[in-house]
Amino acid sequence: MAVTVKECLELQLLEVEMLLSMFPKRGEFRLDADAVPSIQRYLRNADGALPPQLEYRIALDVGEAKVKVELQVLLPHMYPQVAPQLFARSDALHRQQQLQLNTGLASHISSLDSGDLCVCEAVQWVKDNSLPFLENSKTSSECASKEVRVKEMLHRMWIYSHHIYRQELRKKIFDCAKKLNLTGFCLTGKPGVICVEGLRENCEEFWRVIRYPNWKHISCKHVENIETEGSIDNLRLFHGFEDLQFQAHGDYGLRNDYHMDLGQFLEFLKQHQSGHIFQILFGVEGKPSDN
Repeated sequence: MAVTVKECLELQLLEVEMLLSMFPKRGEFRLDADAVPSIQRYLRNADGALPPQLEYRIALDVGEAKVKVELQVLLPHMYPQVAPQLFARSDALHRQQQLQLNTGLASHISSLDSGDLCVCEAVQWVKDNSLPFLENSKTSSECASKEVRVKEMLHRMWIYSHHIYRQELRKKIFDCAKKLNLTGFCLTGKPGVICVEGLRENCEEFWRVIRYPNWKHISCKHVENIETEGSIDNLRLFHGFEDLQFQAHGDYGLRNDYHMDLGQFLEFLKQHQSGHIFQILFGVEGKPSDN
């Protein structure tokens, strides 16, 4: 019999209780105050809107020196039937070491049985496997400082939303992109599209901030990673963070449901060497605008 969203959310709350018992100290387990109550309200009345996805952070002490490693957790509504989004980070790790650690974590989680709760397993794996990276961190730092050119990674995220209209939301998007030194654009209207490019951790922080606490109709459709021995600025497709507003179809007056001219959007993508992204975003091949 198919597992329901309600059953999955009940299991998520059970796992949170286990984790709270494992990490009772202040600051060890960080969870938004309304996260659990919102799920409980939904479980009492499953006919209402889905609650925000459960998101929390666990601070782990690793090794005798008790170096801090943080495990960031985002649970899809159908977890544990689908895999959680996990990311381990530490100020003591360089970017490449952090990437290798998370690659290993993802590989381990994918090897587990589907349908089983696995955050506790992920916690143990991070505690057991972070130490070698932390021990090599100082050596890696010394080696990197001797290199004339250090490899950098440009991260580019393509984000799709059913629509983007509200001024306060647009302000949040632009302020966050500027703060995190991200370039790209925000296409206002219906549909809404956002592209951000920059350092991976900055893109992921942008994604975390804008979708929280409850942006329902939004998804990250595609991610690009490009490595360079020079500056990532040489790989950017956009010089700043642009506000895109193309001609709308029809005369909608003051109504807030206008559809953007996707032909013009396709031309914009092609001008920025990204014409292939159109099919990824919309599932169809683009056609040039008649204008």
